[in-house]
Amino acid sequence: MGLARNTLLWISENRKLRQALPRYAFIRRAVSRFMPGEALADALRAAEELKPQLISTVFTHLGENVTDEPEARKDAEEYVDALHQIQRRGLDTHVSVKLTHLGLDLNEKACIDNLVAIVSEAKTVGNTVWIDMEQSLYVDRTLDIYKRVRKEFPNVGLCLQAYLYRTEKDLDGLLPYSPAIRFVKGAYKEPHSVAFKKKSDVDANFFMLSSTLMRHIRTGSKLVVGTHDTRLIASLQDKAAQLGLSNTDYEFHLLFGIQTSEQLRLAREGYRVRVLISYGSFWFPWYVRRLAERPANVWFVMRKMFSS
Repeated sequence: MGLARNTLLWISENRKLRQALPRYAFIRRAVSRFMPGEALADALRAAEELKPQLISTVFTHLGENVTDEPEARKDAEEYVDALHQIQRRGLDTHVSVKLTHLGLDLNEKACIDNLVAIVSEAKTVGNTVWIDMEQSLYVDRTLDIYKRVRKEFPNVGLCLQAYLYRTEKDLDGLLPYSPAIRFVKGAYKEPHSVAFKKKSDVDANFFMLSSTLMRHIRTGSKLVVGTHDTRLIASLQDKAAQLGLSNTDYEFHLLFGIQTSEQLRLAREGYRVRVLISYGSFWFPWYVRRLAERPANVWFVMRKMFSS
């Protein structure tokens, strides 16, 4: 892991910097590349603009490590409201949640209740809820909660991180549930004891994990490829073709504002594409982790700093 990535991940987890740095105007200007605004209305507008381009969406209301149970309940209610607004506008838009945003650090039962409230409402309106994976210390509880909820609700998916050594074993344990899995590389600062550090190792694991799940698509599992790595995308497209899968048998989830031309290319070629749109006031740690995924993006911030 490079120095720039390490530094950015440290910043994303530093509470004092989380509070201080978002006050700077140049940072607020730069983040607009990655999110259309802080309000749900901004996300809805962006989704409506993407719809004619045959690109679907996923909404994430930014927040994590909530320290107050009423706040966690309020966040769950806001997701339910988002589901209603998505339905009213006729959008093909899923929602994605973090369990610590729903109170996992405080009370696991309350967290599950909040999650079930969202997933149940999503089922009623014909929608899907994705559970994001957070730091490695949350993996066991997240997997357990996913399995418990998945038994009752088929409309829930899970994110798994390719940089963790354990993910191959975790995937094996999930396959009996015919899971919907979104693979990502991973965006948290993890110790050498639990995570690959070389990009080549992470990429190889991502390819292996995705290839494994591809073999289970015809028995009900669902694969979502969550990366902007064009080489990895091409390798997985080749693998899918070798297995006889069509372009619509799996999905790509890509971030708002990043490699838009690749998003459009995949959509034009008939692949299922969703753009992850984030909104909310708690955007700073999420934003810095996006920079850490590709530290070259820091130069974009520098240009914003000295423009206008």
